[in-house]
Amino acid sequence: MGIVAGLDSSPEFTRIVVCDADTGAVLKQGYAPHPMEGGRASDVDPQAWLLSLGEAAGGGLLEGVQAIGVSSQQNAVVPLDSQGNTVRPAMVGGDKRAQVSAADLVDALGGREAWAQAVGCVPQAAQPITKLRWLNKTEPDAAVRTAVLMQAHDWLVWQLLGRPVRRTTDRGGASGTGYWSAATGAYRADLVELALGHQAMLPEVIGPSDAAGTTPEGLLISAGTGETMAAAFGLGIGLGDAVVSLGASGSVMAVHPEALVDNSGMITSLADATGMHLPVVTTLNAVRTLRGASEMLGLSDLESLSDLAMKSTPGSHGLVLLPYLEGERTPNLPHTAGTLSGLRRESMKPEHLARAAFEGMLCGLADALDVLRGRGVEVRRVFLLGAAAELSAVQAAAPALFGAQVVVPQPADYAAIGAARQAAWALGVSQGTLDPRTPPMWQGPAAQVLEPGEELAVGQAVRQQYVSVREQTYPGAFR
Repeated sequence: MGIVAGLDSSPEFTRIVVCDADTGAVLKQGYAPHPMEGGRASDVDPQAWLLSLGEAAGGGLLEGVQAIGVSSQQNAVVPLDSQGNTVRPAMVGGDKRAQVSAADLVDALGGREAWAQAVGCVPQAAQPITKLRWLNKTEPDAAVRTAVLMQAHDWLVWQLLGRPVRRTTDRGGASGTGYWSAATGAYRADLVELALGHQAMLPEVIGPSDAAGTTPEGLLISAGTGETMAAAFGLGIGLGDAVVSLGASGSVMAVHPEALVDNSGMITSLADATGMHLPVVTTLNAVRTLRGASEMLGLSDLESLSDLAMKSTPGSHGLVLLPYLEGERTPNLPHTAGTLSGLRRESMKPEHLARAAFEGMLCGLADALDVLRGRGVEVRRVFLLGAAAELSAVQAAAPALFGAQVVVPQPADYAAIGAARQAAWALGVSQGTLDPRTPPMWQGPAAQVLEPGEELAVGQAVRQQYVSVREQTYPGAFR
């Protein structure tokens, strides 16, 4: 079919990959940071995204490209007036200013369960709907002038197409807004009004293989999607696969054929970039647990912590760390702290504490996996992402604690690759060479594959030790 491009506009930079449309092989790449003053902020002029896009595409990078897909940071809201001009800078990131607004919205609709039923998620500070509530309460003039709502990838697609009358988004991006339901496939305009104080125009949600349009030069632009959905698509995950992301906080998502409504609010019901669903469970404490343990032990980096942990044995000589250092979201224990249990004279050694930090982090993520499994989500294979996935102590313990094969992909720009794969799909459908229900089959990522093997029984014993301490300390936390 030729060549296609995928661009990922993350919070800090734009990355572009140019790929063979048939195989997915990356042919060329471009990169440019967003021009931002004073580092990363909660308010960003979206023109910065266009400037870095232009720079990343410099040097004829897109020459010969037939279609482009756009992936972008989630949770960024671009409020526009009736003329299509920005009312104020885009509101991006995990905006802590909006925490009170999140609680206000939960109460205004009648509680967490009401939100889970309405749109498959409970408002969090980062979500677009919460930012609209904050805007309404703190910048009422800007809220009144807001006539159109777009997310980052919607806005970029619209700009690439020359700002047409028709504005589009995809179901993946829409599912993270807090005002579109993955279960019903429809917007809840009443929730926009509840947050913003009045109705606003929302982009048309088009299908995964649909084109958003064609530029005057004949370049096809696909639907675009959020970074999470694009990365999942770039990795090529399908039914039976889960992705565990190790950042400061952690997230677990899996592919599922239907939207999950979770009245506890632990599951956020997102849509993916293929027509399936991506239920997500988030933990507040992942790599921050390791960093805390590293500082406590006077170590300079996580590699040293990992090396030290490998001198211990599974179960950490009875030490169990409940890693709820920032409170916790899964289980819902927002005001708690971490707990170190099982201290005996023989267990009070640095290597056992180091091992307990790794096991505590991974058991917390295994709890999140079990939330999905408990709702019928099949997990045969776990993709482990993030720099900490390369640590030997993580790789030694994860397969047995997760009870599944663990895949550690080589670092790559999976969101940009996913955006390119979406572009190839839309191009193939437009040319009549691909089925609109079946994405192109691209080669999977180069990866290490780790099996639980004979360690499975040991890992499950460690897991049971952790669960016992959790239940004694916080009885019924998962009920």
